[in-house]
Amino acid sequence: MQKSLLAVLIAGACLSINAQAADLIQVYQQALANDATFASARASLAVGRERVPQGKAALLPNIGLDGSVVRNDGDNTPWNVGQMGLQGVIAGSSAQYRTTTNTLSLQQPLFRWSNWQTYQQSKLLQAISEAQFAQAQQDLITRVSQAYFDVLAAQDSLELNRAQKTATTEQLASAKRNFEVGTQTITDTHEAQAAYDLVVAQEFAALNDLESRKTALQNIIGAAPTALAPLKPGVVLATPEPAVIEPWVSSAESANYGVVTAELQYESAKRDIQKSRAGHYPTLDLIANARRTSNSGAFNGISGTNNSMAIGIAYSVPLFSGFAVTSRVRESIALEDKARNDLEAIRRTAAQNARLSFLGVNSGLAQVRALQAAEVSSMSALESNKLGYQVGVRINIDVLNAQRQLYLTRRDLSRARYDTIVNGLRLKAAAGSLREADLIPVNNLLVK
Repeated sequence: MQKSLLAVLIAGACLSINAQAADLIQVYQQALANDATFASARASLAVGRERVPQGKAALLPNIGLDGSVVRNDGDNTPWNVGQMGLQGVIAGSSAQYRTTTNTLSLQQPLFRWSNWQTYQQSKLLQAISEAQFAQAQQDLITRVSQAYFDVLAAQDSLELNRAQKTATTEQLASAKRNFEVGTQTITDTHEAQAAYDLVVAQEFAALNDLESRKTALQNIIGAAPTALAPLKPGVVLATPEPAVIEPWVSSAESANYGVVTAELQYESAKRDIQKSRAGHYPTLDLIANARRTSNSGAFNGISGTNNSMAIGIAYSVPLFSGFAVTSRVRESIALEDKARNDLEAIRRTAAQNARLSFLGVNSGLAQVRALQAAEVSSMSALESNKLGYQVGVRINIDVLNAQRQLYLTRRDLSRARYDTIVNGLRLKAAAGSLREADLIPVNNLLVK
């Protein structure tokens, strides 16, 4: 009865742990809300979306209202006009009055080549920010997936290490018993003790690695990770579709967001050349203003209001600027050449990443199949060595080596599965086709 109750409690605890385990999509949602790098990219996107309104503003009219209120105080000194043939003296008068001026002005650019290029360039800058944000989204998907499966791999490594520790402990105890009864030498005991000490040291390293992996995931999601849903036992990984490398490389060379960003930056560099050359071109503006001036107070008996309006064309023709414009043109041409070469380098890198990821997925799938076969062979080898050890045709070190080989194979198999999954996501990212929906089939491989 007690054993049955204990089994029920253990099963309930396991179900509770599994119910609280977070899957890949849940962890990704946490990263969307808390990752600082992605939040920075989101803010950069908001900045980029303001480029077009700012660029358009240079083509629209500027309207302003200026005004002033001036108080004037002064005296006019009396003066004699007798020498001019007039009789008498004109008396002095005071000048105390206030002048109020209001001017409404308008300036509409008619021809400013630099402003037009700035507006066209602002569209490219907005597109660049959107491409960079899309790249940040793909990076977040791959970073979260990598960190998630790194934690699972570290957990698997620790669990396998502890299982090996248990098996080594049993082998050490067997070696000691056989030595006490005189059926084996002290050498077997020393070999088992050395294997046990090595496994203990590896356990500490595995614990440290697990904490490091959890810290890396915490840095992305902003909180200590809870239990993570593991892969289903015996999961079958899908091959990339299409199954040939050329479409992936072709897509990477054109649709990769790094390539798209570099292409837009190259076009923007071309606009910079036009903006620099605009320093040689004349400018033409429509100008208009309406002015109202009013005097109040006493100024030789004169007061009143004066209204005036004006409209016309203003132009400016640059003649010589100390070769500054010519220098800026040469600088812009050099920057365009740099942008063109940067684009080519990024395109080649994207194609290379697509090739490496494609090969990584396919070699990973082959490695998983080979390690699955090796796991079966290692289990058979271990059972054979244990049986041989019992009948005296195998020694203790043979069993220890077989145990080590089995757990190393299982660890490598676990790591190969995770690497293959992540490489599949990286392949889509390199081709520019990775989306949040691509996490769903990966998440379906996990234990719910």
